[in-house]
Amino acid sequence: MTVERTTERVLRLLALLQRRPSWTASALAAQLGVTDRSVRRDVERLRALGYPVHATAGVGGGYRLGAGTRLPPLLLDDEEAIATAVSLRLASGGTVAGAGEAALRALAKLDQVMPSRLRAEVRAVHGATDTLVGPGVEIDAELLVTLARACRDTVRVRFRYAGRDGGERERTVEPVRMVTTGRRWYLMARDVDHDDWRTFRLDRMREVAATTWRFRPREHPDPVAYVHRSVTEAPYRYLGRVRVHAPPDRVREFVPPQVGRVEDDRDGWCVLVLGGDDLDWLAVHVARLGFDAEVLEPPELREAAGRLARRLSAMAETG
Repeated sequence: MTVERTTERVLRLLALLQRRPSWTASALAAQLGVTDRSVRRDVERLRALGYPVHATAGVGGGYRLGAGTRLPPLLLDDEEAIATAVSLRLASGGTVAGAGEAALRALAKLDQVMPSRLRAEVRAVHGATDTLVGPGVEIDAELLVTLARACRDTVRVRFRYAGRDGGERERTVEPVRMVTTGRRWYLMARDVDHDDWRTFRLDRMREVAATTWRFRPREHPDPVAYVHRSVTEAPYRYLGRVRVHAPPDRVREFVPPQVGRVEDDRDGWCVLVLGGDDLDWLAVHVARLGFDAEVLEPPELREAAGRLARRLSAMAETG
């Protein structure tokens, strides 16, 4: 067998190992059209190149690709290459500081080795796509890594946090999960001083440091639901509940998660929960959705809707 054929088969073996967590030798042999002995030889060739291929003996045993000390080249099929390239293009305008530049560098490398037929497809998708999401608040990538490791290792984190009044206080928390709305990043954690679950905006954190104090994980609310509720309710003076005569999924198309929460209701309708410091703004926001709606609470929002209706009626009658 020629060296070229052997190299091609070893690369196919690497691609198979990257495709799923574990393979039996016989399954790999069937995929490659060779014997189990050839598979074992090719595994040794990969190990010689620095790929940590682990073997498990016994019934049901097989091979799996472990994490190495350096990043190996990735072998992508057509669909994976297109998905990766499109994702990198979107990440180049993301909310993680420095990630945009890194995404562009990675995209340039991928574009250089991508076949021309795939390159044309990726550019067609990108050229026909725009995003409606405005620029978000950039977060330092090192901060994300620090918090992610603290969540993984269950260690407390200490930082200075800027409140809505502009003042800063030192906080010590036990982090659980980071949640992003696409425009902002939040951390759900237990505040040690208040012994309560809290939501913290990452862009308001300063001097973030992971401590060596480990904590025991405890029962906690669902992070996504908790952060969603916190960002749509807690910061505001008024909290409105409005029954919207439209399917929930339809309303969610117009209401970003950082603006309001959509709950299922009877007859296929939904209840929109949104907060604000100005009742007139809340009334306008609900009206511009374009659906029939009825105010459930507070009564002041119903009064604001009445004022808005009278103003619009007066505008329509003018001239």
